[in-house]
Amino acid sequence: MADIAFAVRGGVGRVVLNRPDALNALTLEMALALDAKLRDWQDDPGLRSVLIRGQGSRAFCAGGDIRRLYDERDGAYPRQFYRAEYHLNARLHRFAKPYIAFLDGIVMGGGVGVSVHGSHRIATEHTNFAMPETGIGLFPDVGGSYFLSRCPGSLGMYLGLTGARLDAADAIYCGIAQYFMPASQWDALGAPDTIVAQPIEPSKLAAHRALIDRCFDKPSVEDILASLAAETDAFAAVALATLRTKSPTSLKMTHRQIRAGRGLDFDDCMRMEWRMVNRVITGHDFYEGTRAAIIDKDRAPRWQPARLEDVTDDAVATYFAPLPGDELRFDWEA
Repeated sequence: MADIAFAVRGGVGRVVLNRPDALNALTLEMALALDAKLRDWQDDPGLRSVLIRGQGSRAFCAGGDIRRLYDERDGAYPRQFYRAEYHLNARLHRFAKPYIAFLDGIVMGGGVGVSVHGSHRIATEHTNFAMPETGIGLFPDVGGSYFLSRCPGSLGMYLGLTGARLDAADAIYCGIAQYFMPASQWDALGAPDTIVAQPIEPSKLAAHRALIDRCFDKPSVEDILASLAAETDAFAAVALATLRTKSPTSLKMTHRQIRAGRGLDFDDCMRMEWRMVNRVITGHDFYEGTRAAIIDKDRAPRWQPARLEDVTDDAVATYFAPLPGDELRFDWEA
């Protein structure tokens, strides 16, 4: 079977992300294929809904294939990948038929982009959701500007900056998923009307909601860190220590990105992220973060700049500047 497989049975389109040895990581070819299939299925009167899952029990999709992005960093591939991925994210957001993502296992980065924008998201006992991009010198893209900025309270800012991992109960609490079903029920799932949601334990994150809202609703990253440092709760101490390991540039980009996303529609969020990623893939921190995380695996990235105070507002603003002649455009635009 190919890296991504499609089938139609009983009026239901079925998508399988099929790279289990790579945690079903998304490639350019997979993004292009899914985008084309959604375009066809949108206009197919015999197609009622779409189901998507990952092959194997470990991951729905662990994100974009950042090893390939690293290996091909000097060529055209990074820009081709992100352009195709962002087109796919925007098409999924516009997809008018039920789109049911079975979030079994790891759901991160690019895997979030091919799931969270659909109409139905089902968490399982294996769900492990995160947007961990600030830890590799990137930012929570694939529409993170849109969905993180619309999470309740300051949860989206907390998730985007820290990369915190969520189980099924926490994902539902944050609005990432809507239903809980045991993984064993996948085979019985045929369409939205066959979703049989199960009760679930209370969210652990809910107990920290007041602190999160208090500390992460601040006008700057520095203010967020100062607010966390003033708390006596162990949860705040962990969050503070976590933030201090992230790329300082990524933290400031992400903070501005999520705040800006509150006032943008989805397509404009993707245009903003396209501007940002074009600068990221020609810079230092993304490839250094990838090196430290998956190439050398020393977990010791050398960020440039290394200190938050050395990342100026002007430097952050350059990531958001227009791209004359190369803005992201969609095929549904006039």
